[in-house]
Parts: sequence; structure tokens; C-alpha cells
Amino acid sequence: MTWSSAEVGVLVRAVNRAPSVHNSQPWTLEAHANSADLYERFESSLPRHDPTGRDRLVSCGAALTNLELAVRALGWDAVVSLFPEPGHPDLVARVRGTTRKEATLAEVDRYSAIFQRRSYRQPFSPARISRRHLRRLARAVTEPGTQARVIEPRRESEPLADLLCHAATALRGDRAYQRELAAWLPHFQDPHDDGSTLPWAGLVRANTHLPDRITLTERLAREGLLILLTPDDGRRDHLLAGAAMEQIWLAALTEGLVASVLTQPLHVPEVRAGLIEHLGLAGFPQTILRVGYPVDSPTTAPRIPAAALPAHEEEPG
Repeated sequence: MTWSSAEVGVLVRAVNRAPSVHNSQPWTLEAHANSADLYERFESSLPRHDPTGRDRLVSCGAALTNLELAVRALGWDAVVSLFPEPGHPDLVARVRGTTRKEATLAEVDRYSAIFQRRSYRQPFSPARISRRHLRRLARAVTEPGTQARVIEPRRESEPLADLLCHAATALRGDRAYQRELAAWLPHFQDPHDDGSTLPWAGLVRANTHLPDRITLTERLAREGLLILLTPDDGRRDHLLAGAAMEQIWLAALTEGLVASVLTQPLHVPEVRAGLIEHLGLAGFPQTILRVGYPVDSPTTAPRIPAAALPAHEEEPG
């Protein structure tokens, strides 16, 4: 079989709706006869926010989940190969459409959810999501070795608040980070932000007001929180963490929930190490996912044209 131009359009639109760090869309999709190759764009660099490129690969993993769902929605069985050509490290995944296979209802629903998704950074509705519901969402992860760990609100909100406060203070005072953030602010500023967004749930600016530890602990205890963990901390793990994150996010949307992802604190080394120690995590934390019921009706965020993305400039040492 060979993809038709219409099918290629379906694949491209699904990939381009994936969440990405600073809405940078750090991927390129190339369609071939019966396969689609997903490439990582190394030039999409954020040296202060994402010095190792971990979030860039997490973003590519989310795009991979969307690509696989699009292939299934088109009625093809999807075979995924990760890093299929060692000589081309930027080729992170290849998805082949093999035989005809009708998509399941759950796959169709999650494919449709791709186009409803946006980051919901406001406080959630007072109607809390139960721990049982969160554990069920965690089971949406299909990547072997990758798991979603539910945060226990009564025991773990306080140490998590301490670590997030430390990260927010460090990032707020990092002038190079703030310069990089300012270059991106016009591109990912949420037009629906009415000032009620939680600073630990979005991006910490130089003038961000940070809640005290007690207030933040109380807010966290009312949140539905999952941490995406991987057994190791290599490129494959980062890619799979992103795929798993998107699987949960889309599953949540099909159930009337909304979500947003938090990665900034995990780039502060002592915060990442503290999460492992104080929460007894059995793996490396890659992202934190907030899940809950919306107060307002979520709308999709606009995509940034590639030509409008900020150019990377080296920071002075």
C-alpha cells in the first residue's frame, strides 16, 4: 500500500497537534510508501530550560502517540520501531501501516481527542477526581517499563510542595532562564489566562507571585497528580515517557477531564533527586501530569508557524 495525499494530511495534522515544550513542535514527519518517519529537530534548542534535550524528546514521544493513533484511525494496523537506524539519531521512530485493521472505539475516541487537547493551567473544578479514577487513567500507559505513579495527597503533598517551591524560586532568579522565557512568552501565552493560573502549573516568570508552602500544599492536595516514571534515563526512556503522557492525557479527555503537564522543576537537579528520595519513586521522574475537571470549557491552543519560532542564540557563559 501507499499513503494517499489525504492520508498523509491526516498523519501530519495529528502529529502537529501534540503538546510540546514551549509549543516548539520539535519534530519533522516524513511519509513514505507505507510508513511515516518521525524526526527530532535538534535545532529546536532551549539551553536554559531543557539543557539535555529531555523535554524535546518527551514532546516527540507525544507526537508519536498521535501518529500511531492517526494510522489506526485510518484503518491500518500500526507497527512502531523506535530509533530504527542507529546511524541517524534524529530518526526517533518509524510507524508502518501493515494490514487493514478496523480501529477500536477507544482508539477512535482518543484520536478525536487529539484535536480537543490544550493545556489547562487554571485551578480545577472543586469536584475532585478520585484516586481510583487516577489509577485507572494510569493504566492507559502501554509502553513497557514506563509507569504513571499517582501522588498520594495526604502524605505526599507537603514534600512535593517544598520541592516545587524550591524549583520556582530557583527559576525565578535565573536571569538567563528568564531571558530565554521572554523570547517565547508571546508564542505560548495562554489567551484564556485571566490571572488565576497556578504558578507551579505553568511557567515561572521573574514577577510571578509564589504561594507560601502551606497554601501550595493545600492546593496540591486538591489536585489529581501523576508522575511519569521510566526505569532508566536515556533517550529511549524520554521518548517513551512522552508517548505515555499523551496516552493518559487523551484518555482523560475522552472522560470529560482536562490536564496540563509540568516539567520545569525536574530540570533543577536537587528537585528531581528529592522527588525520587522523598516520594520513594521506583524510577526516573520525567513529567508531572495534572488531571481534573474543568471550570470552563477548554479550547485548543493555536499552533505557531515554524517561521515565527524564536531563533536559538547561545547564552553568554
